[in-house]
Amino acid sequence: MPVRGVRGATTVTRNQKEEILDVTKELLAAMLEVNEISTEEIASAWITTTPDLYAEFPAVAARQMGWTQVPLMQSHEMSVPGMLPLCIRILLHWNTEKTQSDIRHVYLREAARLRPDLSSSTHSTAR
Repeated sequence: MPVRGVRGATTVTRNQKEEILDVTKELLAAMLEVNEISTEEIASAWITTTPDLYAEFPAVAARQMGWTQVPLMQSHEMSVPGMLPLCIRILLHWNTEKTQSDIRHVYLREAARLRPDLSSSTHSTAR
């Protein structure tokens, strides 16, 4: 079975633990919903944050959602001038027969402007 990448990104308004966890849960739920993914089909997830987020690991949100068997990796992104601040990005590695062109990527809040060409039409608008 092929492994496909599902991209997602969102932003928070401040470096605050509860907001990081809540917004990450919102993004993960949206990624699963629009692609009809069950957690048993997820091979792994790579979660990154911009350097200005350090109050909590977003991967904790996945564990709180019951993702106890999914391997998770957490890292910071490079600090690049002009980068979108306060951003959480997720790459799910999904075991699926769907083609890569069938995958719906999810960009929420301010992150919707990062990749409008790949964004899900239902979940890409800033909230």
